Amino acid sequence: MTSLTLAKANQIIDAAFAKAKAASLKPLSVVVLDAGGHVTAFQRQDGSSMMRFEIASGKAFGALAVGMGSRKIEVLAKERPHFMEGLSGVTGGKVVPVPGGVLIRSGGQIIGAVGITGDTSDNDEMAAVAGIEAAGFEADAG
Repeated sequence: MTSLTLAKANQIIDAAFAKAKAASLKPLSVVVLDAGGHVTAFQRQDGSSMMRFEIASGKAFGALAVGMGSRKIEVLAKERPHFMEGLSGVTGGKVVPVPGGVLIRSGGQIIGAVGITGDTSDNDEMAAVAGIEAAGFEADAG
């Protein structure tokens, strides 16, 4: 299993920003967390609005906390609001249950997560997947 190094985290961010530029997305903020939920890298594009670190982190943190991409967490939140309420409670409200939080896998094992915010949730997720795959990892958006 490959580890999630700072160099790989920065490669993910660079590729996500390249995808955003190619798709003419709004300014993005990208956080890469290791498997323990610690920040490995964070960058925001010029013009990214405030609170984007918290939103991006909440997407990635939720994916790690539940072991599934935040797209699936959004579905769970709609189908089982009591589950989301409990999850929000035990995490101190850290989980943001919308697409854009994507697990990073290597050899099937979770080694981290990417959270992106700034455009639509679907576009945020698209950029996260592109970044993860460009770094040679498997993306699990849920």
